Amino acid sequence: MTQGVQGSLATQASASKDQDDIAALAKGGRTNIFGFLLRLAARLPFLFIAGRWYGADALGRFAYAVLVVEFVAQLATLGLKRGLAGALSQTERPHAHVVTDAMVVTLLAALVGAGLLVAFPQAMFPNSGINGLDRLLALVVIAVAGSDVALAACAYRFDVGATVRARSIIEPWAISIGAFVFAFYSTRDGLILSYAVSMIAAMVASIIPMARHYGRPRGWKPDAGRLWRLARRNLPLAAADGVEWGSRRLDMAILGLFVSPAVIGIYYVAQQVASLPQKLKTSFDPILGPVITRNLAENNLAAIARQVSQVGFWIIAAQAGIALALGIPGEAVMGLVGPHFVGGTGALAFLLLAEVVAATAVVSESALVYIARHRNLMISLVMIGLQAGFSFALILLARRLAMPVMWVAAAPALALCLALAVGAFVKARLLARLLDAPINAWRWPLLSAAGVACIVGAGFVALPPRLEWVELAVGVWAILGAYGLVIWRWGFGSDDRALFRKQKAE
Repeated sequence: MTQGVQGSLATQASASKDQDDIAALAKGGRTNIFGFLLRLAARLPFLFIAGRWYGADALGRFAYAVLVVEFVAQLATLGLKRGLAGALSQTERPHAHVVTDAMVVTLLAALVGAGLLVAFPQAMFPNSGINGLDRLLALVVIAVAGSDVALAACAYRFDVGATVRARSIIEPWAISIGAFVFAFYSTRDGLILSYAVSMIAAMVASIIPMARHYGRPRGWKPDAGRLWRLARRNLPLAAADGVEWGSRRLDMAILGLFVSPAVIGIYYVAQQVASLPQKLKTSFDPILGPVITRNLAENNLAAIARQVSQVGFWIIAAQAGIALALGIPGEAVMGLVGPHFVGGTGALAFLLLAEVVAATAVVSESALVYIARHRNLMISLVMIGLQAGFSFALILLARRLAMPVMWVAAAPALALCLALAVGAFVKARLLARLLDAPINAWRWPLLSAAGVACIVGAGFVALPPRLEWVELAVGVWAILGAYGLVIWRWGFGSDDRALFRKQKAE
């Protein structure tokens, strides 16, 4: 009898803990959705200023330089954006010391990366001369990498608000205001200067809350062996992060081999619009990390499968709605930046679809990096190889068929879509086998909601050109509203509605 009561209490405690985890994930999800709306409001002015005042050529030069800087910064984090959660949950050392170790390792790696770019600035500007302070753009690597790890430390304490403030308010508004101000100084260097200012501001906004959460690392002493072990342990994560990040930039890098900087500038705008919903899923990583590592420590594999499926559905539902709202009136969205950017609408559609397709892979990877990191890395490497192969094949096919240049530009976006679909299927199957539980983020009401959204969107797209402002100001929200209504009524269960229900603990 006593054993039965104890078993019942243990089951209730496990269920209660699972609900607490869902509530924590939902809280992060609410904050991320709010952050997306803020980032959207701030990013559009930057794209408008960059497209209308600086032009596609300057934007293309800026885009390639930022691509290289952010790739080096991604490598400099050494996987600690996700690995820090595991390091903190598996140690008895003071957390302030572990976070300090992570920041020091990141700083050293960032200094090495920045130094290489300062010595070889042609890596950032392969198609243009090096002038003025171009070399010093490499120092932004330190700010980007440091900010990423500091925000991961905040997320371990479930402070997603720090990420929203740094990445969705301070960073995009700083680059928008900077682009406006520096345009009066130089339309050649203004975009790069505004980017540097925004990254430095974001770093400051990231370190302040980190210091508030962890305090001063009293008694901490540097230990080369300990720092090396931390870096070495996270190398598979660093490689996986580099592949994941690279898969979102490889398309533009390959495209640059075939088209002019102006076309790169147009593609960059499409990529920036499509990357807005990407922030929804990537910002779940630091929230999922602590939840997954705690359940792994307790061998509660079924809970991990439920949480991965739950978050996967949330992300797919949100990203599909955003993709429809931005993709259906795609010509109007791209035309907002400038009339000559409308040609990038096809690339925008494929890139938005790619973000929806990738959601299952990303949430599956959130668990795989802790239980099968090497196999996850191998799948990621195969996926990026497929992406490169598909990209070259589709570009060469489009050129052989003498298709317009912007059709050629859409080819790498389609290749990304195909490669991500393969990666999502394989990673979900692997995780389901390892957890011995199903992983399923798809629900059929998503299809019904998309259909209703398309019908509503078609009505706005059919408006005459002089009413294009209605398509943007009203149509985008009408599409989102119709989609959201169907999903809420027929797609969301009680756990899903926790995403929008305020918890007393908050």
